[in-house]
Order: sequence, then C-alpha cells, then structure tokens
Amino acid sequence: MALNQSDIDRLRTATVGKMRNFVDGDWCHSSGGGEIEVFSPVNGQQIGTIIDSSEADVRTAIAACKRSFAAGHWSRMAPQKRKAILFRLAELIDRDALELAVLGVRDNGTEIGMAFAAEPGSAAATFRFYAEALDKVNGDITPTGPEVLSLIHREPLGVVGAIVPWNFPLMIGSWKVAPALAAGNSVVLKPSESASLTLLRLAELATEAGVPAGVFNVVTGQGATAGRTIGLSRDVDMLTFTGSGGVGRHLLRYAADSNFKAVHLELGGKSPNIVFDDCGDLVEVARQSARAIFANSGQVCVAGSRLLVHETIREPFLDALAKAADATVVADPLRLDSQVGAIGTKAQLDKNVQAVEQARQAGDTVIAGGERIAGEGYFFRPTVIAAKSEDSPAVREEIFGPVLTVQSFRDEDEAVRLANDTPYGLASGVWSQNISRAHRMVGRLQAGVVHVNCYGGADITAPLVGTKQSGNGFDRSLAAIEKYQKRKTAWIRIA
Repeated sequence: MALNQSDIDRLRTATVGKMRNFVDGDWCHSSGGGEIEVFSPVNGQQIGTIIDSSEADVRTAIAACKRSFAAGHWSRMAPQKRKAILFRLAELIDRDALELAVLGVRDNGTEIGMAFAAEPGSAAATFRFYAEALDKVNGDITPTGPEVLSLIHREPLGVVGAIVPWNFPLMIGSWKVAPALAAGNSVVLKPSESASLTLLRLAELATEAGVPAGVFNVVTGQGATAGRTIGLSRDVDMLTFTGSGGVGRHLLRYAADSNFKAVHLELGGKSPNIVFDDCGDLVEVARQSARAIFANSGQVCVAGSRLLVHETIREPFLDALAKAADATVVADPLRLDSQVGAIGTKAQLDKNVQAVEQARQAGDTVIAGGERIAGEGYFFRPTVIAAKSEDSPAVREEIFGPVLTVQSFRDEDEAVRLANDTPYGLASGVWSQNISRAHRMVGRLQAGVVHVNCYGGADITAPLVGTKQSGNGFDRSLAAIEKYQKRKTAWIRIA
C-alpha cells in the first residue's frame, strides 16, 4: 500500500475521546480508577484519555482470562480453527493499517513511514507467522522399552500477562500476543500509559476476527498499580515484559512474592556500532550509522548508540557523520518527508536535554545537534557527541534518544574491550570487508544480535535476544511459541 499524504491528513484529526479498557470481549468502564490524559508528542496537545486502572480493574481482566481458559473455547479449540481466526486478525490489521499507523504516530511520535511498516505491517506479518506455525508444533515420543509408551505433550500455560513499552507498542505487543494466542493461552496485556491506543484497537479487532470473549484483554494505566497487580497475581501463569531494567527487577520480585510465575524480560541496551578502517564506502557507512541511532528519534532498544571508529579514519568519518546528522529531516512525523519524528513524551524529551548538558559538563564535545527544536511538539536534533573518556555518562547510560557517542580504538582487541564494557548486551554492529574479522567479532561480542555490514534488519523468523542486563528472554522466531507452552509427560504402561 502506497502512503498518501491526503489520507494521512484526513486521519490525523480523528476523534479519540475517552478510551476504556477492553475486557471480556467489550469495552469496560473502570470500577474506581481515574483517567490519564493522552497528549500527542506531535503537537503537545491532548487527544483523549485512557483509564488509569485500579487493582480491581486489572483483577477483573485476569478473572476473564482465567474463565476463558478454563472454558476451553480457545485453549482447547482445534488448532486449524485457531489458525483461521489469527489469519483473519492479520487481514483486519491490514484492512485498518493506515488508521492504526496514524493513531500510533499521534500517540508516540514515530515517523509515519517507519510506523506504517514497523507497527501494522509487522503486526500483521507476526500474526500470520504464528498462525501458520501453530499446527506444526508437535509433541514427542521418547525412546523406552516395549512395555511403556512415553508421550511428551505441549500444552498452553494458562493466563499470560504481557507488559509492553511505548516506542513500538503494536509491533512488540504482537510479538508477545501472537505466539501466546497461537499456543492456546489467554492474555491480559498492559500497554505503556504513554502509548496505549493501538493495542486497545488490536483487542477490538481480535474480537471481530473471532477470538472468544475473555481470551485477549487490554488494561491501561500506571505500572505501579496495573503492572504490579499483574505481576503479583497468583492467577497469572507467565509474565512477558519489554522495558527498563528497573521495572524488570520489580517484576522478578513480584513473581517470587506470588506464585513463582515464569518471567521473560527483554530490557534495555547501549549497543556498540564498530567501524573498522576497511569498512568500505565511508560516507555510506556513516549514513547508515546515523540511521541506526536517529530512526524513531533513537527510541529503539537495539539502536546503535555507541559508535566505535578506528582511529585512522576517525576524522573523515566524524565529518561524514556530522553531515548526515545535520541533513536528517526532523519534522512533523505525519508528513511523508519526515525522516525523524518526535520524542515520545515530554519527560523523555527532558531526559535527552539533560543528558546532553551532562555530557558537556563532563568535558565531552557536541559536534552536531544537541538541543531541542523550538515549537509545538517534542522534537530534538540528532546529536553526535565525541566522548572525552570511557566513563562519560553519555557513554555509560541508556539515553533512549537521538544521541550518539563516538569513541576511537586502535585495534580489534581494544574495539572488543570497549564494546563489551557495558552491563548491557542486546545488539551490536560490525563494519569490515574482512570476512575473517567479521566472524571473529561475532564470536567475541557480548550481544544477542550482531549486525555485520548493516545495522538493523532481521524479521519475525529470527529471535531478538539479549544477554547480561539486557534480559533473560526473547521475542520472535518459531522458538518463541515454546515459552508460552508447558510440557507434560504421559508415562503409559502398555504391557
């Protein structure tokens, strides 16, 4: 589908109004929670409200999940029937793709070109992938003596709690919801209070597609109440989360304090992007390195936020990088010519401003950008910082914005040392025409994803997995279905 500016402009002012939770197949009022005002980062104006769910609201959604699972309308539905419904959901996402993309941009500020592909485009593809896979996941027969038949059954876990962030809510939400539903579970999902609108709409589409009432529920609100209630519930059998390490630690504690539910965490990153002197076309590599950090205003967990460049090409590479940063079009994310949109929230914008000021105070040199763009909305210039030392706060701390730090290295060993000198281990990049070096770096880098002569990419077929404090779980790939299943052994004496 080709995007048309007039269609986008028609949808940018659509009424949002007061959004409710989606529970048990219908819109549901709060039983005591308040409201959260929804402000668009595009212009800083309020576009609607969502429910600030109370503990009772969340417990109601969890109870709906539990009832639906016990009833078996979905959990025991024939796989081919579940498959058909999930395919229908993918079709509905495609049908409403532009509406979903524009709604998402109004909610979190991602540039429309990226939003259209990464949100409804990715979501539809994800549901198709797991729909196609769900009737091809088999149990096992283990080797035993002739007097015994040993069967390994794969069964749904029960109630899955999912908590997702604000940067790509529909994409990341689908990474969790699609395999969970494919495996036969019921799901209660809490979006970020900063970007809930598209996931509320997804739940409505799921019901339209034929997902039975109570199987997929969405509750909005603050993590301290809604997220905590999900984490502490003894009726939630598994929790999957993408977000900050601090919240991840809370969720692990909640699991320990409740029913020892499995907790799968996909957390932050401070990903190194390593450019060797044999990188090839220096200007093109600089352009792609800029895109690796500035897309979606740097609000990407795998963003290449630490550039490590060989000392012999440092100056020409920095020159090309600064030019790429200055040439990047930061504008209304609902304009097709925008290359970088808005920062998701006012608080996140302020964090970027503070991070750059802190870098200056630490003696770092800002060689491009470094300031907020005046006017309506939450916009920040693509920023390149030459770090004074390895201990610079801008190098050590995840900023989650369009802020790139630059360090230089002498040789491969130093590049590896600098790259791995972080508590995170989510993604990385290597630019070199030396295939032997590329293979060595893949093995030596402590990261779940290593990009070689590119940055970004991959799709639903490949897992997104972190190491160290970037988490203990993963999304995507066929293997993701397994985390939403449990194994049961049947030991049958037949002689």
